[in-house]
Amino acid sequence: MKSPSPEPSLRAYLLGGGPTGHRGQPGRWRLERDLLDRSDGTRGTFSGVVLFTPTDDGGLDLREEGTMHWPSFTGPASREYVLKRAPRPDALDVFFPDGRPFHRMSFTPDASLDSHWCDPDTYRVSYTRQGPDQFSFSWDVTGPRKDLLLVSHLERIPA
Repeated sequence: MKSPSPEPSLRAYLLGGGPTGHRGQPGRWRLERDLLDRSDGTRGTFSGVVLFTPTDDGGLDLREEGTMHWPSFTGPASREYVLKRAPRPDALDVFFPDGRPFHRMSFTPDASLDSHWCDPDTYRVSYTRQGPDQFSFSWDVTGPRKDLLLVSHLERIPA
């Protein structure tokens, strides 16, 4: 009886194949995000693309680019993060570009939830893998300055 193949590492999953992705290319994902400011009911969206690019140290650079639609702003928006190896292959540690730690990313039930305190508000994230080419995550932001729910859905763009 053949044993089930192990789940690929999170890095390999985001890249779309082996350790360096499809022919060493970045992992490309279509992103749709719903934005809700629960304090006043304001809603918005973000649509764009996320690129996961391999780094020499075994991590990934993440770049998100797209268009944000918010009642007070419509236009281009982007952000970047650095994903570094975690002690377990099913997780990556996410850092801001300046090196400050942000949170841990994982789809496993024991590690798919994390939080980040950004004085004076708390950011709680939950990751869910829906299949080989789709995942989602949500940020629940609460505190005296913010009351937000940001829900992101990603679907792999075929190579």
